[in-house]
Amino acid sequence: MTTDGTARSQPFPTLRAAAVAGVAAAGLALAVTEVISAFASKAGPSVVSTVASRLVDLTAGALKNLAVNLFGTNDKAALLTGIVIVSLLVGAALGIAAARHRFVGAVGFGGFGVVGILAARADPQASAWTLGLASTLGAGAGTVTLAMLLRIATPPPVPMKSASKKPPAEDPRVKTPNRRAFLAAGGVGVVAAVATWSSRGLRGTGAAVRSRAATSLPRARKAIAAPSTQPFTVDGLSSYVTPNDRFYRIDTAIFVPQIDASTWKLNITGMVDTPISFTYADLLAMDLVEEPITISCVSNEVGGDLVGNAIWRGVPLKTLLDTAGAQPGATQIVGRSADGFTVGFPTEKALDGRTALVAVGMNAEPLPITHGFPARLIVAGLYGYVSATKWLSEIELTRLEDFDAYWIPRGWAKQAPIKTQSRIDVPRPRATLPAGKVAVAGVAWAPTRGIRSVEVQIDDGPWQPARLGDVASDNTWVQWLYPWNATPGPHRLRVRATDGTGTVQTATDHSPEPNGATGYHNRTVTIT
Repeated sequence: MTTDGTARSQPFPTLRAAAVAGVAAAGLALAVTEVISAFASKAGPSVVSTVASRLVDLTAGALKNLAVNLFGTNDKAALLTGIVIVSLLVGAALGIAAARHRFVGAVGFGGFGVVGILAARADPQASAWTLGLASTLGAGAGTVTLAMLLRIATPPPVPMKSASKKPPAEDPRVKTPNRRAFLAAGGVGVVAAVATWSSRGLRGTGAAVRSRAATSLPRARKAIAAPSTQPFTVDGLSSYVTPNDRFYRIDTAIFVPQIDASTWKLNITGMVDTPISFTYADLLAMDLVEEPITISCVSNEVGGDLVGNAIWRGVPLKTLLDTAGAQPGATQIVGRSADGFTVGFPTEKALDGRTALVAVGMNAEPLPITHGFPARLIVAGLYGYVSATKWLSEIELTRLEDFDAYWIPRGWAKQAPIKTQSRIDVPRPRATLPAGKVAVAGVAWAPTRGIRSVEVQIDDGPWQPARLGDVASDNTWVQWLYPWNATPGPHRLRVRATDGTGTVQTATDHSPEPNGATGYHNRTVTIT
């Protein structure tokens, strides 16, 4: 009641102002969790990355597969961005609901905190206490901020005699609070952005960065050298050795493990005569071998770029297994990562003469942190999801029937040799080129089997042999070149490879699931 006895109705913020308030509050809540987690643990994940990892696990890898298919090696950035966007949208919904029922804001942000705490408890890299604190403080900041912004956005009470009609948007009773609310929300948004950016600085230098920088790799006692030159040079053709900064990265680590090599240990456990641990210094003191090896992600589509050839330096896996004494019944090697990821492959693949390494170096450098520093597994001829454990912490010997690694319950095959594949690098897709000599070139691979020949087909014509480049061994891809005398018109180019056993690449088109894509890569071009 007013002083003259006139009743007043309780006004509410506009939907737009409430939504903006919710977005700003959610953004600040996320920023608080980032700053607290970065400040408390530079080597640990944030709440957002922990939630992303948990989502990947709970969706049976479907979310990860979708991100890889849509965004390739940018899958992690896409997942994190998606989580932030969804969080902001949820914040907008909370703001709208809390405009009329203020308790909804507290309940919603309380749920936000609970999600962060539960995700932290399931993440082996996370400190449950640190991320629990960050989640709680983030939820509190979101609750308080939302209440404050909604209060600013709420117009003054409207006398009952004029309450029968909604005040127009230009009514000062609505316009002034809206303007104030948007300015306040904008200020909150700026604070959230600056705080999030600052949290990255807190994580900028850590023990992993320092220990990698201090590492000097010993020379390999045994090395298979990469060819110093290739017999042809074609613009756009993949180099024989893929530089570290261009090497594909596909894994489940939303947050890259930050491991101090000086305290790291590799444990050999399970069905061995003597469980044993090796330090980083122990590995560097052993007889290292070095060899170019091509590895590929099983998610690689025909013609895709989730494949690369690097010069890996490390300790033969067999040497470590012999030291521990692998027992006869141990039919599976399980690799465990610091982030909880697991792989599994038959023990015989480490003992049949192929190159299988606990790698510590990549292209004459200590392993990049994103590629597994301080150590990872590299097994020639096997897709990465069954063999190439990054940030390796344990090798366990067990039986094939006793354990299924991370991707097996998610629908992928348990045994996965890399399929024979070939790719056209040039010409580029839908290129328009002048008639005459045109270089058709690319790479082909069948690790452990090698490539015997590569053939190119123009339209529906006969298969024509391509020239092959030099290779270090059958474990690497080969560059190929077909000089084409191109005639005017649209054309389709196809490529196929024959591996060292005489087996021709499979023509049947098949998606990567469950054990690698098949089919011929093709390109369409126009010759003028």
